[in-house]
Amino acid sequence: MSTPETSRFVRLRVELVLEVDDADAVTKSALRRIADEPEMPASERAHAESAVTEDTAEALAHLVDPFDLVSQVPGVELQQASWSSERIDYDPDSPDWDLDEDDGDDSDG
Repeated sequence: MSTPETSRFVRLRVELVLEVDDADAVTKSALRRIADEPEMPASERAHAESAVTEDTAEALAHLVDPFDLVSQVPGVELQQASWSSERIDYDPDSPDWDLDEDDGDDSDG
């Protein structure tokens, strides 16, 4: 598919389910990351520190960086990224968590 109509841009969707064994370690790491961001305004820093202290999912969102996922891939440049985290009920035996299930998307994977 190397026709002129083919876009050079690719949307890569990744879904991860993480089990947190040590929430305190995750929170401390996120607080260190926030402290190491010298350009962060004080009001934003206070909000971020409060959020990661109250919610492990928020702490993970501060630690996971989409740029890190693709920075070593030759021939690509990250143009835009967004991500979020949330606490979920996870049952690996539930058919709702079948990662091999076709979601109806016509993208190449």
